[in-house]
Amino acid sequence: MTLVNTDFHAAAEAEYDAMIALRRAIHADPELGLHCTRTSAKLKASLEGLPLEIRDSTSTSGFVAILRGARPGRTVLLRGDMDALPIHEETGLDFASQTDGKMHACGHDTHSAMLSAAARILCAQQASLEGTIVFMFQPGEEGHHGARFMIEDGLLDDPKPDAAFALHIWPTMPGGVVTSRTGALLASTDALNATIRGKGGHAAMPYDAIDPIPVACEAVGALQAHLARRVPFFDAAVISITQIHAGTAYNVIPETVELKGTLRTLSDERRTAEKAAIERIVTAVASAHDCTAEVRIDQGYPACRNDARAVALVEGLAKDLFGEDQYVEMPTPIMGGEDFAYVLQKVPGCMAFVGVAPPDEAAPGGRAGLHHAKMTVHEEWLTRGVALHCGFATRFLARGWE
Repeated sequence: MTLVNTDFHAAAEAEYDAMIALRRAIHADPELGLHCTRTSAKLKASLEGLPLEIRDSTSTSGFVAILRGARPGRTVLLRGDMDALPIHEETGLDFASQTDGKMHACGHDTHSAMLSAAARILCAQQASLEGTIVFMFQPGEEGHHGARFMIEDGLLDDPKPDAAFALHIWPTMPGGVVTSRTGALLASTDALNATIRGKGGHAAMPYDAIDPIPVACEAVGALQAHLARRVPFFDAAVISITQIHAGTAYNVIPETVELKGTLRTLSDERRTAEKAAIERIVTAVASAHDCTAEVRIDQGYPACRNDARAVALVEGLAKDLFGEDQYVEMPTPIMGGEDFAYVLQKVPGCMAFVGVAPPDEAAPGGRAGLHHAKMTVHEEWLTRGVALHCGFATRFLARGWE
């Protein structure tokens, strides 16, 4: 049985020039955070004249564009993010960032451009659609909780989606290959902050002070020992201390040491347990050395968990559209994070990755990866993302989770 209208690949090819022009315009003019107003304007301009109902987020520059089919039915959500990263671009591209210190190093320019192209294709099929497609154009994915804000704004309430899908490009994966997995795909992303307080003094007379620096070092080691010996391998966690701040002079023992880092987990139970463990370990180590400690863990994104039915749908689509060998099951989760997790807490669905390495790249793993100043995309593979968006929407509207 044919799973999808295979013309979607051809339709995506027909949209290629417009999609790439939009992607490059967004890439050259990157914006950060929740208020990417110029990017939103570019995306809205690309949708002008289409039979779409535009609803703006009240707390961000995001918006949804709603396509109502000729007949009532299910509702499916397709999401593309639009914000950049605070990175100085070093690609040397003709359309490189024109704003120093800002770059689309995570591919969000491609995500939103692919979604815009899919919207144009699907709007042309409005007369044959049963149900509704919600195109979610979202800022603030890079640590700013943009999806959560748009949900709180009520943009997923009416109509409420029955399924949701998002794509992410992957520059170190073979070009055109699609991958995903059931269950945990990406980790939760909490920020760890701790202050260890001792007693300052002269560095030549440490016995008259209580030096918090070796205490902080011991606390870092204790956290790593905890991970190695107390955390089950099958319910993984990562605790990385990425910043240590202390002191003002070579001959002064500081009063305090600041530790910062990240906690990553794949389950709610492990997340709760590791938050408690971090506070317990840091405060206990400090207390053992007559210091005090204050621990604060700022809640980040939840773990991104895929619905098995949605993953099966994507696998079938990828094989039907591109060939049996063009879908590869992801063997393990990635400990990075994604705020599409907020959507997947409300709506069954999935995120999938599509490789964008050049076709002649024998070992794409050696290329610059996501969040790198030299990250690039082989743009011809973006048509596969467009076709997947179109296929997921039409297949789900027609058959649900069959």
